[in-house]
Amino acid sequence: MVSCWKPSAVDDGLRRGGSEASGRVDGLLWYKDLGQHAWGEFSMAVIQANSVLEDQSQIESGPLSSTKSGPVGTFVGVYDGHGGPEASTYVNENLFCNLQRIAAEHRAISEHVIKKAYLATEENFLSMVKKKWLNKPQIASAGTCCLVGILCNGLLYTANVGDSRVVLGKIEKATKEVIAIQLSTEHNASIESVRDEVKSMHPYDPKIVVLRHRVWRVKGLIQVTRSLGDAYLKNAEFNREPLPLKFRLPEPFLKPILIPEPSISVLKLCPEDQFLIFASDGLWEHLSNQEAVDIVNSYPRKGIARKLVEAALQEAAKKREVRYSDLRKIERGVRRHFHDDISVVVVFLSTRLKGAASPRKTQFSLKPNI
Repeated sequence: MVSCWKPSAVDDGLRRGGSEASGRVDGLLWYKDLGQHAWGEFSMAVIQANSVLEDQSQIESGPLSSTKSGPVGTFVGVYDGHGGPEASTYVNENLFCNLQRIAAEHRAISEHVIKKAYLATEENFLSMVKKKWLNKPQIASAGTCCLVGILCNGLLYTANVGDSRVVLGKIEKATKEVIAIQLSTEHNASIESVRDEVKSMHPYDPKIVVLRHRVWRVKGLIQVTRSLGDAYLKNAEFNREPLPLKFRLPEPFLKPILIPEPSISVLKLCPEDQFLIFASDGLWEHLSNQEAVDIVNSYPRKGIARKLVEAALQEAAKKREVRYSDLRKIERGVRRHFHDDISVVVVFLSTRLKGAASPRKTQFSLKPNI
């Protein structure tokens, strides 16, 4: 396998500004207030709620393939793990490498290349689970949502499994207002059309989706209907000891219950497209698409991802009738009762991307480290 390139996280603009290239940590918060990517600026933030952080994310700027002559652009990934950090960490370390390798083989970025990168990452992770699960049974129930955005040649490729979300802030020509447009397709059993899709794939299983405690779950276990990982719901060989009893299904299954195929869309960017907000569902539990877009449109770019996290935490505090200042003092683990891990990447779209200009020679790799 071709390894990822490992450029420095510092580019010329960061050196001049004296900014801390790798981001800063403030308690359970990690943030990178402003940086340069190939087609503009970005802001990034992560807040931890779980005892062990299950969210992972990254932004890569520069070559999108492992060959020098391949496509150049910006890659954004948000990976909301569940059942432990193993799957999201694995995807964070391997998906972009797989994309680069497959893009080099095909000499392009395309929907086909992105899908192949997802499926290669899934296959390799499940192979690792098979080797390790007898000694570490918990890894068979580790999975992750996987949201990816790729900016290349004036196009935005969006790929998703699970319920993370990317929202576009776009100027409406008639009113000049910035409106929110959701670009990603979500796979959560709370959505009726998603339940219908799962039922159509499992017509002989009346309990494929179950309503428990007012929440729809696949087999009564999990809300997302597509994921990477979750080996115990992909392959019946894991539906036995030593898998913990709470994850075991009473009856065997002949076909995967969850699937890893991403929903992919391609958007040709236009001058009215202003910015993108990529975030795990921890943000969208507390802010609507338009609320998030309004915040980004109303405040300076520097620190805007941190501003979105703070707005979500203020809403979480209000719902639980505690003061925001008190919520900030609650330690990881206990914090999960108030909100989830939250990852946010705001990507501003330069006019260069929408025209014929070449991308900036900004090459870096940035992954939050709490």
